[in-house]
Parts: sequence; C-alpha cells; structure tokens
Amino acid sequence: MAIVKMKRLRLFGMASDREALLRQLQHLGCVQVREPADLLTDPAWSAFARVDDTALADTKSRADSLKAALDILKHRAPAKGGFLKPRPQVTEGQLFDEETYRQALAAAGRIQEGEARIAAIRSEQGKLSAQKAALAPWLELDMDLDLPSTREVSVTFGALSSSADRQAVETALAAVTELCQLQWAGRDREFQYVLVLCHRKAEEEAFELLKGYGYTPVSLRGWQGTARANTDRLEAQAAELDRELAACKESIVQEAVHREALKLCLDRVNQDIQREEVKGRLLTSGAALFLEGWVPAEQLGELEILLSRYAAAWEAVDPDPEEYPQVPVQLKNNAFTRPLNMVTEMYSLPAYGGLDPNPLMAPFFILFYGIMMADMGYGLVMMLSSVVVLKKARPKGTMNYLFALMGLCGISTFVMGALTGGFFGDFIPQLLKIIDPGSTFELPALFTPLNDTIAILIGSLVLGFVQIITGMAISFVKQTREGHFLDALFNEGTWWIIYAGTALAILGIGNVAGVPVVLALGGVMLVVGCCRQTKGIAVLGTIVNTVYNGVTGIFSDVLSYSRLMALMLSGSIIASVFNTLGSITGNVIGFVIIAMIGNALNFGLNILGCFVHDLRLQCLEFFGKFYQDGGKPFRPLSINTKFVDMIKEEN
Repeated sequence: MAIVKMKRLRLFGMASDREALLRQLQHLGCVQVREPADLLTDPAWSAFARVDDTALADTKSRADSLKAALDILKHRAPAKGGFLKPRPQVTEGQLFDEETYRQALAAAGRIQEGEARIAAIRSEQGKLSAQKAALAPWLELDMDLDLPSTREVSVTFGALSSSADRQAVETALAAVTELCQLQWAGRDREFQYVLVLCHRKAEEEAFELLKGYGYTPVSLRGWQGTARANTDRLEAQAAELDRELAACKESIVQEAVHREALKLCLDRVNQDIQREEVKGRLLTSGAALFLEGWVPAEQLGELEILLSRYAAAWEAVDPDPEEYPQVPVQLKNNAFTRPLNMVTEMYSLPAYGGLDPNPLMAPFFILFYGIMMADMGYGLVMMLSSVVVLKKARPKGTMNYLFALMGLCGISTFVMGALTGGFFGDFIPQLLKIIDPGSTFELPALFTPLNDTIAILIGSLVLGFVQIITGMAISFVKQTREGHFLDALFNEGTWWIIYAGTALAILGIGNVAGVPVVLALGGVMLVVGCCRQTKGIAVLGTIVNTVYNGVTGIFSDVLSYSRLMALMLSGSIIASVFNTLGSITGNVIGFVIIAMIGNALNFGLNILGCFVHDLRLQCLEFFGKFYQDGGKPFRPLSINTKFVDMIKEEN
C-alpha cells in the first residue's frame, strides 16, 4: 500500500533484435519507454538518431479500418447482448494469430466496400428522384421531349405562373396571332407547364404576350422520347438500385459473423500501435539500439531473466531526487484500498517520493459514504449491483474501481442503515400499517436521523475533527521523515497543544493558579514558531495572521463535515415522504409501486450526491493537510485490450 519504487532503465541492444525485444517487453508489461530527448543534442551521441519507422501510420490506418467496419456492423447488424455480457477470454497466441488477423482485415475491407456501394447507390437514387421530379410536370404531354424546331416552326418548353388562367391565356394569344399553339402539361404550386409551337413570324408577338403571364422557358436537353417513357425507364433503374441496395445491406449483415474477430484484431492492432509508438522513442546507430525508460524495482528480476536471452547491456539505477518530477507513479494497493484509485486519479496522482493516500483515505471515505446514505435497502442494492457487475461484466480500469468502491460503500451504507433503522426509509413499518392498521412495528435503531439530529450533527463534526487531526499527523510524520522536525513541531504540534489546552480549559482541568497551563504552552509555541519565520515588528502581524487563519480554518473545515448529517437527514426524509405518499392509496400494490419509484429516485440522487460530497471532504479538507500531487501515471508497454480479456501465457 504505497508508491512503487521505480528504477531508471538504460539498455543497449542489437538493432536486429528490436522487434522481438519489444514484443517480449510488451508481454512482460513492466517497462515504460521514455524519449531520451536530452541525448539528441549531446555531441557524444551523434552516431545515434531516432528510429525512422513509417509503419505507425500504416498500423493506425488498419486500426481505423477495423473501427469503421465495427461501426458499420453496429449500425447495419446490431449485436445482441447487454451491459453484463462478459468479454471473451483469449490467449496471447490467439490475440496475435496471423490467419485470424488476415481474415478480419479482409472482412473489414468487404464491409467498407459494401458501405461505400450503399453510399453510391443512395447518391444514384437521389439523382433519379431529382430527374423524376423534373419530368413529373410533363407526364400529361404525349410528345417527345426532344421534339426539334424546324425552319418555319419553333418548339419551346416553358412554364407560366400558376395563377394564370389557361382559357384567358389562349384567348389573348389568339387575339395577337393565329400562328401559335399551346399544348398544356401538368402544374404544381408555382407553375403550370406548357409546350409552345409557334411560327417564326409570330414568335416576337407571342412570347411578348406570354411574358405578361410569367412565362419562363424550361430546358429539357438530354431527354429522348416522352416524359412517360423516360419516367418508366427511371423507375426501372430505381427498382434495380433498390434490389442492389438490399443485397448490399444483406451482404454486410452476413459479415456480422466476423464481429468478434474484428474486435479481437482491433485489440491486436492497438498492441501493434503501442510498439510502433515505442519504436519512435528509441535511438539507433544502424547496428545498435538504445532504450531508456522506467521499470518497477519489484519486477527487476523478471526483466533480468528476459534480457538474458538477448545480446544486450543494461543498467537499472535509482532516480536522483531532481528526477522525481519525471518519474512515473504506480500505486500498489490491496483489494480494500485499490478501488480508491478512482478517487485519487480523479484528483491527481501523488508525486513520486510522496505518500499513497489510498490506505489513509479509504476508511474515512467508506465510512462517510455509509453515514450519508445510511439505509439497509440502498446498501443491499449497492452490494448486489457491485457483485453482479464485477462477476458478469468484468469491467476494467475506472469502471472496475467504481463498482468495487460501490460494493464497499454498500457495506458501510447497510451497517449505518442497521444502526439508524432505515430500510428504504420507513418502508416496512408503513407496509405493515397498511396490512394491519394497528401495527406499531418499528425496526430497531441505535439512533434515528429525525429524532437524534443534534447528536448526529455532533458526531459528524467529531468525525471531521478526527480526520483533520489525522491529516495533520500524517503531515507531522512526513515532515519529520524529511528532516524537518522543528517545522512539524511548530506547525502541527503547536495546534495540537492549543486544541488540547482549549478542551482542558473548558473542562476546568490542568489549571494552575487559574492559568490553563497547556493552552498557555500552546500560545508560547505559536509565538516561537512565528519568530522562526519572521523577525522584528513583523512578528506581530505573523502572529495575528496565524491565529486568525488557524482558528477560522479549523472551524470552517470541521463545519464542512456537517454535510454528513445533512445528507443522512435529507435522504431519510425524502424516502419517508414517498412512503407516506404510497400509503395514502390504502392498498399494498399501490403503496409498493409509489414507494419503490420514489425510493429509486432518492437512491439515484443520493448515490451521486454522496459521492460528490464525500469526494469534496477528502480532496479539500483531508488532502490539503499533507498531500503532494502532480504524479505522472506509469504507462508501461503492455498488452492492454478493450474487447477481450487476456489469459497471459508464459514464454
């Protein structure tokens, strides 16, 4: 339960062993390779240069292809299964199987080709629809659309305003000339369409008249035959495209049998990407390569066995203190404290050389969460949800921490619920009253939020004070180990004596001649501590500032813990309100439905609210006393999969 000690690794090996060595390091999963940027400017390293490897782009392209294929399958052929469906377990050999890899890439190619053809068909269908829409107004016209004009007669297709009266147009046209004839076609909201047959001599007068009715020429170039014949041909083409579209969709659906292989190979490609990225951090002289990175000291033996198989010279040394900001951080915790990694990572990892906060924070976080939720029913739901998800879905990373932490907090919630007599609020007493109006049954309770509010508030503040003192004690020990005992004594030690002296003075214990000796000693230590920081008249300002900040700080910090009582009280009241609303129905079924819906809402609100408030207490009130953050996570070259679980094999 600490920060893992790291060693700085430097290795010279044969360039010909590069691929095999990186694969073995990935299998071992304990070396983080860093980029030796400082060496590139050193003249002594002029013979070495970065590895020029273009394979990374190709590998990422294959990953993109596999992702695209999976996205297409997700849309065209959704997989059956839910949140709790476990990931398949595979061996390392199965993950890197070349035949499976080739088949998956081929399937991805076919899926993408099918989707590309679907997109092309959609585009063609859009064009056909537009062409059919352009022909629709001319379907009533039984004349070829490519009817040519002659030397004597012009043939023009056009449109008039939809408000123009056809009879009026023809009458007006006849009054101007008898050498022009109109063949009416269809109409829509804006226009009515017409074919104008006009003798060349009458063109000017005829079209001048038609312009008064909103006449606009329409181009129908490229069409041959009647509008109906062309529309029939377009519909036949559209039907053929529909059949091809259905076939393309079906071909993609048929590829769904390769879904798991695609996921497996996407995991495999992601491992290849890791190695290719690491290659870019290596230096090479052509025949030799140089690798620099970090390895946990506790895994140095495994690394030594691996490197003994290669012609390599290497060393692993402790980092210098000035290198600590660059040293990656890995936390080593047990099953009880490991879920708190979620909280630590949300805040910030501890700096290398600092303290792992998880074992220090875990008892407080879990206890405080249980106090705020304090309900046996909610605790049971949390525990069962945690067990089911962890066993069935086997989540990784943050989700694993989340549900493991939910289980631990569920235990605390159940225990506190047993102490306060809460089971979905007062669900059981209310239910029994509906069954038997004379029932006076109450769950046994050591204290209840409604009847012992002040006692719970005082207990919350006491627990807060205990956590704050614990944080100060951790800071005291930390400073002492670093050789700053006097700083620890006059910072934390002074206030402990002042707190103790204040308590004794209130109780009237330890007074000599009416003087509270312990409190006076604390005051003297505070003055001495301020004199260590400043000299002269500035000491007075330092004393005033220290006293003000110390007194107001401890009060504000302790009062923050009143939220433990507030959330316990609010959760209990809301549950009771919904149970009361359910009992108004007067029947068991109505009561159960309303009470469960209300408790579900209350549970959803509180499971998040309690986490946020608990997180605030840890990160602001507790961590502020001792925590040094800023650590960089340890990210070794390893096999890290998303869709499958690895069964690690020994080489």
